[in-house]
Amino acid sequence: MKAAVVAEPGAAWELRDVPVPEPGPGQVLIRVRASGICHNDVWLTDGHFPFPPFEPVVVGHEAAGDVVAVGPGVTHRRPGDRVGATWVQGTCGRCDYCALNLPLTGQSGMNCAAPVMSGLTVPGHHAEYIAVLADSTVLLPDGVSYEQAAPMLCAGYTSWSALRAADPKPHERVAVLGIGGLGHLAVQFSHACGFDTVAITRSPDKHDLARRLGASTVVSDGAELAAAGGADVVLVTGTSYEAATDALQGLRPNGRLVLATIDPEGSFSIGPSSPVWAQRQQIIGATHNGLEHLTEALRMVAEGKVNPMIEVFPKERIAEAVASAAKSEVRFRAVVAY
Repeated sequence: MKAAVVAEPGAAWELRDVPVPEPGPGQVLIRVRASGICHNDVWLTDGHFPFPPFEPVVVGHEAAGDVVAVGPGVTHRRPGDRVGATWVQGTCGRCDYCALNLPLTGQSGMNCAAPVMSGLTVPGHHAEYIAVLADSTVLLPDGVSYEQAAPMLCAGYTSWSALRAADPKPHERVAVLGIGGLGHLAVQFSHACGFDTVAITRSPDKHDLARRLGASTVVSDGAELAAAGGADVVLVTGTSYEAATDALQGLRPNGRLVLATIDPEGSFSIGPSSPVWAQRQQIIGATHNGLEHLTEALRMVAEGKVNPMIEVFPKERIAEAVASAAKSEVRFRAVVAY
């Protein structure tokens, strides 16, 4: 089969022939039809994160495709199922965190001492075939294409989990910081739920688009957010923690700021003059917060309430797709067809 292999940190991705994996106990074999490129994949392969310990190095965690075989013990998936595969497949089951018996996927998996994580601790999804734990897959709704599903398996999963973690009330206002791969979906999620939605972006060329996606107001920073009346929830979907700190200026009393992304070179800080303590504000972390959230996010795509904006590349152009994603030239998710 063909797979996108990274020879060493900083190297370009290249297609190579590698063996088709066999599904082990509890696993399914998936014929991948589409796989998204997450910025975490770029950071992983350019050296920001520890390089994967397996060979050949295949990264990625946004694969959608068809189950073609099941391993021993799998009863809830069968050949022919259209599924999506996720980043966190499972946990070690033995560490102190696992002893708490929390759900075995999503947020809990990232807190495990030895999680099973696609593209990080086990081979990832940029390949024609992948073997993953069946419990980490979700069925794709009818009417959702593989290309549409791929970015929802991380970007959509994360942005919807962030909104759910903030638990906005019907009368509250939601602001989305960063209109990119996650943010363009977060604006749509918020609008679809009926919230007055503000987009925060320093890119003037995104203002009209943000309004078309559902934002009633578009501002450039925290000061402008405050001048526009503030927000009860700020979803940080961009990759600048400096901008997240700045957005606190526009967070209302009792507000929640949700950090849903990674800034590998920056840090989030609350200054000594910040009124967070006096205004009972909360800082919340969110990522893949349970497969039920992913199922909900995919359902909203199926219902036409949310539309991931993607650029599809054939697998032969994988290096070009990664380069475009690294330079943020794709609006808003590069998806590779396998």
